[in-house]
Amino acid sequence: MTVPIILYGSPLLRSLSTEVTEKDNIIRIYEVLIATLKDHEGIGLAAPQTGLLKRAFVIDTCPIAEQDPSIDKFEGIFINPVIIDRSSEEISYREGCLSIPEIFEEVDRPDRILVRYQDMAFNRHEEELDGIKARIFQHEFDHLDGILFTDKINLIKRKMLAGKLNRIRKLSKTQKVQPYADLI
Repeated sequence: MTVPIILYGSPLLRSLSTEVTEKDNIIRIYEVLIATLKDHEGIGLAAPQTGLLKRAFVIDTCPIAEQDPSIDKFEGIFINPVIIDRSSEEISYREGCLSIPEIFEEVDRPDRILVRYQDMAFNRHEEELDGIKARIFQHEFDHLDGILFTDKINLIKRKMLAGKLNRIRKLSKTQKVQPYADLI
C-alpha cells in the first residue's frame, strides 16, 4: 500500500515525531514506507513525510547503487534512531527531498556518524555509518525533528528558491492528507 507524500508547506513536516512503541504495527509502517518510497523512486523516506508522526524511516540505496557500483546496496528501516556522535569533517553533497520536488542543493553534513536504532523486532543496534548511507540517515533523521534540507542551505540560496518553495507550499494546501494511522 502506498500513500501520498506530504509536500513542503504542510505543518506536519515541521512537527516533532514520537517514539515507535511495540503497540504500533511496525510491519505495516515498514510496508507503507518502503512501498511509497519505491513508488516515488526515492532513496529515503521518513514517516512524517507520509503523515505519520513516528520516529521511523526507511533507506533504499539500490537505485543509486545500480548507477554507482561503489555504493553498497541496502534496504531497511530505522526505528527510534539516535545520532550518538558525528565526525568533525563535513562533506558537501547535492540533496533533494520527495517532499520538496525538483529542488536540489548542496548540503554540508558530517561524513561519519555513530548511530543507535531499533530494528523491526525492537532489538537495539549501534553502528558507524559513512558515505551515502550516513548522508541519507542524517537527512531522514532531520525529518523526525521537523528539519528540512532547505534549512541547512545558506540564506542567499534559500531566498533564490523562495518562488519555487512558494509554488510547492501552494500545492501542499490543496493536498488532501489522509492519515493511515488507523492501519497501524
